[in-house]
Amino acid sequence: MRVLSELEPKNVFSFFEDICNIPHPSYKEEKISNYLVEFAKARNLEYYQDSLYNVIIIKEASKGYEDVAPIILQGHMDMVCEKTPDCDKNMDEEGLDLEVNGDFVSANGTTLGGDDGIAVAYALAILDDDSIAHPRLEFVCTVSEEVGMEGAAGIDVSMLKGKKLLNMDSEDEGIMLASCAGGCSAQVKLRLNRTEVTGTKLRISISGLTGGHSGVEIDKGRGNANVLMSRILRDAAEKAPIFIVSVEGGKKDNAIPRECLSEIIIEEDKAEAVKAAVEEAVNEIREEFASSDADFNVTTELSDGCSVKAVTKEDSAKAVALIQSLPNGIMRMSQDIDNLVETSLNLGIISLDESGICLRFALRSSVGVALKNLKNQIACVSKTYGGSVEFTGEYPAWEYKKDSKLRDDMVNIFEQMYGKKPTIEAIHAGVECGILAGKIEDLDCISMGPDIFNIHTTEEHLSISSAKRMYEYILNVIACK
Repeated sequence: MRVLSELEPKNVFSFFEDICNIPHPSYKEEKISNYLVEFAKARNLEYYQDSLYNVIIIKEASKGYEDVAPIILQGHMDMVCEKTPDCDKNMDEEGLDLEVNGDFVSANGTTLGGDDGIAVAYALAILDDDSIAHPRLEFVCTVSEEVGMEGAAGIDVSMLKGKKLLNMDSEDEGIMLASCAGGCSAQVKLRLNRTEVTGTKLRISISGLTGGHSGVEIDKGRGNANVLMSRILRDAAEKAPIFIVSVEGGKKDNAIPRECLSEIIIEEDKAEAVKAAVEEAVNEIREEFASSDADFNVTTELSDGCSVKAVTKEDSAKAVALIQSLPNGIMRMSQDIDNLVETSLNLGIISLDESGICLRFALRSSVGVALKNLKNQIACVSKTYGGSVEFTGEYPAWEYKKDSKLRDDMVNIFEQMYGKKPTIEAIHAGVECGILAGKIEDLDCISMGPDIFNIHTTEEHLSISSAKRMYEYILNVIACK
């Protein structure tokens, strides 16, 4: 049964619902990619699909627009897949359960994928409608944006003729992006020794944190479950030696983790004292993050007489100290743009296996030398504790273009439609414009989109009215001669 069939624009929300019904997490985009190819075939449109499953669809200019400069429409087909603890949906295999509440579309128990499903829906609706006036349109739809923009890095765009690009991957109506940070991923590994231990097992579970996008929301001061778990374990170890059995938190390095679970073994006669230290640490955290993370919750459970293989007390202490010593959060604010984060990092994933502990960070900076310095800092701290670090997926910053006809036209059209100028901003998050600008000489880019709230979280919701207004706006932009 269709859920969005009564929403306007009907074509946009019809395609959006199709997209939501097709599982499309990062690295598993084959199904959604093939859906785009079938769309192009059914309409006799020129298309390209590469081995990564990136797709490009081209529609030649409508009558009267043959001599107008082509426009590139751009978005990504993958989504961040998060779900609530009580949701049993397999997001690799199942579509989303959409809901409409007033002016908002959301998904029950999961992320919505409005980032960036709405961009794909916009593009398909435009390409599908032969009544729309437009120049040559080149729709570039990439994979793996949410895990390091790997699709944009690997795509061949040599067939494109456009020099103007509308990136539809922003989440604030009336705010247009003209610059973004560069960044990379870091994976820190520390080998840990294990031993057989007997004692009381303490299970610590963090949940209820707000989370969010590690670029867009890094300035909100929200709690990071992985960092807070290391803080709790640090305070526990001050009462008695701990032996770490397991620790697991976060799913994406670019999402502020909401949950983390750890199990430790402690001496039976010290169990109550350690539990009390944990509860004290939790109370301090709750007080500190009362405004940003009102639903923060920690549960503890003691089990006596446990005999398991755990990390040695020396290496457990080393692992906790490593996490505590590595930086996290905002490192520096911009000196040139008010209220813009310049450099930051996010400990998005923590995991423990037989070989040791693995920490995955998302690093961002709009200043190249600052990113270099942050990488060196992480390497220095990791080496001090006997660990190693690998940096991958580095992507360039998107530099502000002082003279932009596209930006000027888009500002004028927005003002004519809504009686006010849009805000032009830089963003502390990766946008594919930077990578594509490195592939297409003299590319002029703007990133925009409708209001989408709490992206990358299970509270994500898309404004229906905003989606309609921005679609009408895009139609006017592509009709501009």
